[in-house]
Amino acid sequence: MKAATVAGSQLTTPEFRVSFPSVFVARAAVEGQEPKFSVTMLFAKTTDLTPLKIAAKAAIISKWGEDQAKWPKNLRLPFRDGSEKEYDGYEGTTFCTASSKMRPGLVDHALQPIIEPSEFYGGCYARATISLFAYDVSGNRGVGIGLRNIQKIRDGEPFSGRNKAEKDFDAIAVPPAGGNAAVDPLAGIGA
Repeated sequence: MKAATVAGSQLTTPEFRVSFPSVFVARAAVEGQEPKFSVTMLFAKTTDLTPLKIAAKAAIISKWGEDQAKWPKNLRLPFRDGSEKEYDGYEGTTFCTASSKMRPGLVDHALQPIIEPSEFYGGCYARATISLFAYDVSGNRGVGIGLRNIQKIRDGEPFSGRNKAEKDFDAIAVPPAGGNAAVDPLAGIGA
C-alpha cells in the first residue's frame, strides 16, 4: 500500500488500525460538546506520515504565518505516541483522531457500502480521506483532522477489552447422560 497522497486539500491516509470508531452514530467526546462522527487511527511506527505532517505544517502556516516565532506556544499537534495509552493495539503506534459533524461515507475493499455496524469495528484495518486544519478555540490552539470518508481494507483481531471465552475456561469432560448427578450442597436448606 502506498503512502498518503495529496489531492488538493484532501489526503488519503496510509493503512491504519481502527480504534474507537463512531461512524454510524455521532458521539460527544466530552459531555456538553457537540456530537461528532470519529475514528482513531493507529499507524504502525514504521508508517511514513510525512505527507500528513506536511499538510499539518501548511495548516499552521496558513493560520499563523511563516514566522515560527509568531506561532502559539504549546501548539497541539494531532500525532501522538501510542505508548501514552494503555489500550489494546496502541503499543508501537502513532495515533490520531479524525472527526466530522457529517457522517463519513464507509465502503469495503470492493467499494461496496458498509451498512452493518458490526462490520466496522475497533481492530479492523482501513484508510481514510481526511483534511488537516488549524484551530484557535477558547485558548486551545493546534491542528485537527477532519474526517471525510473511510475504506475498510481488511479484518483484524477485534479490540474488546475482554478475554476470549477460550482463555477464560479450561476444557472439561462431560459426564455421560444419566450418570453421577451432582448432589446439591444446599438441598433441604431454606426455600
